[in-house]
Amino acid sequence: MRQILTFAAVGVVNTATYYCLYLVFLTGLPYLAAHVLAFALSMVGSFFLNARFTYRIRPTWRKFLLFPLTNVTNLLVTTAGVYLIVDVLHAGSRFAPLLASAVAVPVTFVVSRWVMLPKPIA
Repeated sequence: MRQILTFAAVGVVNTATYYCLYLVFLTGLPYLAAHVLAFALSMVGSFFLNARFTYRIRPTWRKFLLFPLTNVTNLLVTTAGVYLIVDVLHAGSRFAPLLASAVAVPVTFVVSRWVMLPKPIA
């Protein structure tokens, strides 16, 4: 239960970081480019926060390089969601990423836990 709550808290920090970066990049880039760039940068912070606080592990290059794989589903779901909200529903690009990211969070936790924690030896 502690891991889920900590993951959620890190997620709030990560989402705030992402959203601030998204709004900054949105001033000079198309919304999808702003989304992908903000997502990539906030993912680096997410890795270190989750390693330290959620999973209490030492970050390694291997885990750092694998961590983006945990967010592929998140990226695909949020990108599709942002596109759907903006281009299909015409709801505007300002809050679209927040709505779209809510759908991907549970999947990201499961995959993140699988990558970050050591595997039991059989």
